Amino acid sequence: MLECLIVGDSIAVGISQVRPECESVAKVGITSTAWNKQFLTRIIPAKTLIISLGTNDDGVNTEMNVRKLRIKAGSYNVFWVLPNEQLKPKQAAAVIQVAKEFGDVVISNSSVNISADKIHPTSKGYKQLAEKTR
Repeated sequence: MLECLIVGDSIAVGISQVRPECESVAKVGITSTAWNKQFLTRIIPAKTLIISLGTNDDGVNTEMNVRKLRIKAGSYNVFWVLPNEQLKPKQAAAVIQVAKEFGDVVISNSSVNISADKIHPTSKGYKQLAEKTR
């Protein structure tokens, strides 16, 4: 079992740069559907799992995809970084629903410093996310 695993999109890539002790399976611009197709078979249970998916989902069944990932993960301490709740309300609601079912921790992007694009954290925001996942 891994100590720490970070999976997902560009936000996951950013978190992995601040948490180098964690393994990372993340790709910039990836949807939850594409992530599952490319990487789901590579998931190994981890004591801590950090997931950021849904931000790039348009016309994708985010809830089904993140649920599939969560079932496969089998991890203990799971942290979900929400897509921007105002730009992606359906995707954020899907992540919240799955996290609630599993008793996971949800971290809102509004709780950290966000860049002007309202999607990605600033460098300080990534450090804040890293702290919230310890």
